Amino acid sequence: MNPTTPSNLPQLPPRNIDAHKGQFGKLLIVAGSRNMPGAAALVANAALRSGLGLARAATTIDAQQTIITLAPCATSIALPQDSQGQITANAVNTIIQQLSANDALAIGPGIGQSNDLQNLIATLLPQITIPTVIDADALNNLAALRRSILPLNTNTVLTPHPGEFGRLWSAWLRDPLPQDRTTQAQMLAQACGAIVVLKGAQTVVTNGTETYINTTGNPGMATAGAGDVLTGCIAALLAQNNTPYNAAVLATYIHGLAGDLAAQKLGQTAMIATDIIKQLPNAWQNYTSQRT
Repeated sequence: MNPTTPSNLPQLPPRNIDAHKGQFGKLLIVAGSRNMPGAAALVANAALRSGLGLARAATTIDAQQTIITLAPCATSIALPQDSQGQITANAVNTIIQQLSANDALAIGPGIGQSNDLQNLIATLLPQITIPTVIDADALNNLAALRRSILPLNTNTVLTPHPGEFGRLWSAWLRDPLPQDRTTQAQMLAQACGAIVVLKGAQTVVTNGTETYINTTGNPGMATAGAGDVLTGCIAALLAQNNTPYNAAVLATYIHGLAGDLAAQKLGQTAMIATDIIKQLPNAWQNYTSQRT
């Protein structure tokens, strides 16, 4: 498989011969819980396979050992947890203290839903100054806050699947939901002030004005953890100083291409999220070879 890279995709600059890891971004990942300990590892590994210099996973004590095992190239930060093994609101000060030492934030995969997490997000979001990807359960907790949290920082990328998107729409808009997915994503982006990545077949990426419809990907990617991989890809590009819109567009394309390469090798039926991560190097190599 050697697909032609669309000419309108953003370009990454070449790496200097004397480059070091600190020049390729530091990412703080707030993810995982007792029942979903692998989520932070998926984000970290996908980010590192997308050129990130340093991945730092902030997760619950119960999930920390899983991160150490599954993502050995990442470091970990222990956060307080409740009786359900989920991050508590008391973690907010630790997270805020870490923000200034990082170039981007990814939050949401595997964290679960609770009143504590809603309070954490309500306190945290107004204090975030670095580019941020909000995914998975962070979106569901965000929807529970309704319009009180708007507008979001323009350096924010939301990555909902259709179910999460529906909850955000109900929380933030009074308009009937249009049938057209592109219009849906554009209206939500305009309402919240952030980049919206509406996942699914032909994923829509929009800031409310510019819009990209993705052409890569396949049904084999409809598997647990695939969205966490996309979050890692986007966050890595944010940490490397790409604009939020460009990061979302390029990461979505590469993520889908890696899925296509995995499907070509394994078939769609047996694919899992880690197969997408394994194909990220080939996807990036394909992209790079066609841009030089």
